[in-house]
Amino acid sequence: MRDFHIPGRSPVLATNGICATSHPLAAKVAIDILDAGGNAMDAAIAGAVLLGIAEPQMTGIGGDCFVLYTRPGESTVRALNGSGCAPAAASAAALRDRGLTSVPLTGPEAVTIPTAMAAFAHLSQTEGRLGLDDLLAPTIRYAEEGIPVAPRVAFDWPAAAKCLNPTAQKHYLIDGKLPQTGQMFRAPGQAEVLRRVARDGIKAFYQGEVAEDMVAALNALGGVHEMADFANAAPIDATPVSSDYKGANLVEHPPNGQGATANLMLNILLHFDIAGMDPFGSQRAHIEAEAAKLAYDARNRFLADPDHSTRLDHMLAPETASKLAALIDPAKAMAAAAPLTEAVHKDTIYITVVDKDRMAVSLIYSIFHGFGSGIASEKFGILLQNRGAGFTLEQGHPNEMAGGKRPMHTIIPAMLRMGGALMPFGVMGGAYQPNGHARMVSNMVDFGMDPQTAIDAPRAFSDAGTMKVERGYSDAVRAELAAMGHKVELADAPIGGAQAILIREDGVLEGGSDPRKDGIALGC
Repeated sequence: MRDFHIPGRSPVLATNGICATSHPLAAKVAIDILDAGGNAMDAAIAGAVLLGIAEPQMTGIGGDCFVLYTRPGESTVRALNGSGCAPAAASAAALRDRGLTSVPLTGPEAVTIPTAMAAFAHLSQTEGRLGLDDLLAPTIRYAEEGIPVAPRVAFDWPAAAKCLNPTAQKHYLIDGKLPQTGQMFRAPGQAEVLRRVARDGIKAFYQGEVAEDMVAALNALGGVHEMADFANAAPIDATPVSSDYKGANLVEHPPNGQGATANLMLNILLHFDIAGMDPFGSQRAHIEAEAAKLAYDARNRFLADPDHSTRLDHMLAPETASKLAALIDPAKAMAAAAPLTEAVHKDTIYITVVDKDRMAVSLIYSIFHGFGSGIASEKFGILLQNRGAGFTLEQGHPNEMAGGKRPMHTIIPAMLRMGGALMPFGVMGGAYQPNGHARMVSNMVDFGMDPQTAIDAPRAFSDAGTMKVERGYSDAVRAELAAMGHKVELADAPIGGAQAILIREDGVLEGGSDPRKDGIALGC
């Protein structure tokens, strides 16, 4: 139990359902859907789509998603890959011939086909109770009437908006200026797109005028996208990967997501007495950082499109973790993993919903960088993701860009099994996500934290040669990490964000939401 003398959040307890996500209005919409007879999948889709208007720098209908879910009465965790492919004419060789060594972040080359909407339509039809028109109705209303810009959204907007091209500025600035906290943000073009999808089905997004608007915006900038690329967009079913950590089982989405990186990190941490360390001390932060360097190096070499990730079994093998753990010096930092040629970033949203029948949904949805590629379609203002920046241009690499191929993704939903309990959860934060998953699991398993306490706990992340630590760590800990050889910096912004719902063995639902974001856990 938390100390009620100190500001903080208590876990949210409920029995009929909970949603936890990064914006209060999205959580409220999800609960409204449950109250209207929808199930957890309906609620998660409705909340996720609204987040594209509430947090437009983070996500939107021009992006991708990954989903883990369980059906009522079943223990099997299912996975749906809602990430998009590069256009058929995309070519790494063509970019290398132009002298490029990486995919431009804000060019049409970075735009893969947005597939989240196809995934939402598929899941609504196969797993939901309500129609897609009911699920899109709240967002249509908010997109037309507007949403007050939340504090964390306003904080993120200025840096993210630097990438917006002139067309996108018309749609994502207010009278040509950066939105301030409390100003109303409206997206009437997106409202019209969603209205057409609600009326005519998902073909209204991937065919006809809406798709033409997106293709025209890309072609005008030199993109090789064609209408057929959009018409062919479709999610694919996937088989989750998992690992055991001291009796707990972490279930992750398989490649092209980076979930296996979290599994490998925990497999490495098994070789150290993490539970015997100070949870907020330098020794734990050091060992975790070293495990992350090794796991991320494996990620950079092995993870790619599902048809090209051929070393996944090796990456998850216990003997691999054992060999890597032996490389860690408990008193000295090693060099950082080789940097990715592809880009990683922190902008995404996560939503989890559990309903009264205990269907559980873990859904993550993103446009990659803040405001994605910075390219928006002229008429409807659909902001297009820059997930193609997740490819490498290295010839022969499993993650080399190619037409019809999915890039390695940073976004990963998760579920954690602990005895008879199940917890859908996610940690936002781009490259930090696998590290965040491992820390969340360790916080709960090694130190007995409840979900909210595990979310609140301070974070550190060794990224690209710099050990970033939050203010929750003491000056003494930062000094000790520096003495071990880490280049330590106080993080200039909170490290990621997280949401979780624990389905306890007694049947009670326990939700947690990260104070680093504007969101909440809300029960019914």
